[in-house]
Amino acid sequence: MDPRLLEILVCPVCKGPLENRKAQSELACKACRLAYPVKDDIPVMLEDEARTFSADEA
Repeated sequence: MDPRLLEILVCPVCKGPLENRKAQSELACKACRLAYPVKDDIPVMLEDEARTFSADEA
């Protein structure tokens, strides 16, 4: 994924920063505990498509 794109992307729910989790192919928001999938190098920034994760994963 383009590093410049990562600099401007924020969580669509809280507008907070996202962490790139390359191994899981997702962008994670620690504040909301939501992980947005990245499909074919395109982030899917829809709340309905995000998965929730536990505090242990954060």
